[in-house]
Amino acid sequence: MEKYFPHVHMTLEEYFQANFDPGVVPMFTEICGLTTEQMMDEERYWKEYARKHSAKAYPGIREILTEQKRRGGSIFVVSHSFTENILRDYAENQLPVPDEVFGWEYPPEKRKPNPWPLQEIMRKTGVQPAEMLMVDDLKPGYDMARDAGVPFAAAGWANDIPAIETFMRKNCGLYFKTVQELYHFLFE
Repeated sequence: MEKYFPHVHMTLEEYFQANFDPGVVPMFTEICGLTTEQMMDEERYWKEYARKHSAKAYPGIREILTEQKRRGGSIFVVSHSFTENILRDYAENQLPVPDEVFGWEYPPEKRKPNPWPLQEIMRKTGVQPAEMLMVDDLKPGYDMARDAGVPFAAAGWANDIPAIETFMRKNCGLYFKTVQELYHFLFE
């Protein structure tokens, strides 16, 4: 952002809140005022950054995903990152390979917060909304699940920002402050 808008100053907490709501694209376009060309430049920057940096899984995530697969369940990923980066991060963290990834390379109308990825999962698998659980730390994920009629669990371990926690606790059916709480909910 500093490259295009040196006058836009956000603390890390403000950045997280804007990424949470209204979301990454509205944050860049509406709050920061990036043009379409600048957004494409930002996307290229992010893709190059993500190619060189692998995300680290939260402790306990491997156990959840492994148990999910062991019990015959599926794992789908809907992300603002590119599929190639997601798959590499899963491999580097020794996580089970997702059944499918709906990444940033999809057109905007098929990305989070649009419910299309969840609807597509239901269409392909035949599962009903009540048989699914979406776990996410952002409001666009919550919006997507709500619009698809899919139960939503807030990943409260992802940040420690009071305004985000307040929203998620108030609006989500499930809120987990730790990865271990999610594991207990799912499997015990």
